[in-house]
Amino acid sequence: MQTVIDTPAPRELAEFYRSLLGLHYRDGDAPDSDETGQPEWLVLTAEDGTRRLAFQLVPDLPRPQWPTGSPPQMLHLDLTVDATATLEQQRARAVRLGATVLTDRSDDVDEPLIVFADPSGHPFCIFVAPHTPSQ
Repeated sequence: MQTVIDTPAPRELAEFYRSLLGLHYRDGDAPDSDETGQPEWLVLTAEDGTRRLAFQLVPDLPRPQWPTGSPPQMLHLDLTVDATATLEQQRARAVRLGATVLTDRSDDVDEPLIVFADPSGHPFCIFVAPHTPSQ
């Protein structure tokens, strides 16, 4: 299973998530020097080749509005880290890569989180979910 994200800029959005999540391009999808325009479809994989995210060209897609507005978000990604210090590191990294902070609840004692917009405007969250060993 993979999640497909519609975007008017598949290359830029794939690059953002590739860098943020440490993913890899599927064979044949990496950028090359003679690429012109936007590709219609790109796939990012895990190290083992498992498909994780795909990006589909939708030229006139309006930016989602969050938390209210039109068009609303259709889905969002939840990403987790194991500590508040890591959340702050990931905030800096996401912003450096082109994300925008929409909501900052990093000081929430129950569930510290930050809601971002990716470069195409899709909301995504990074929140603290401490690892608990299996029993």
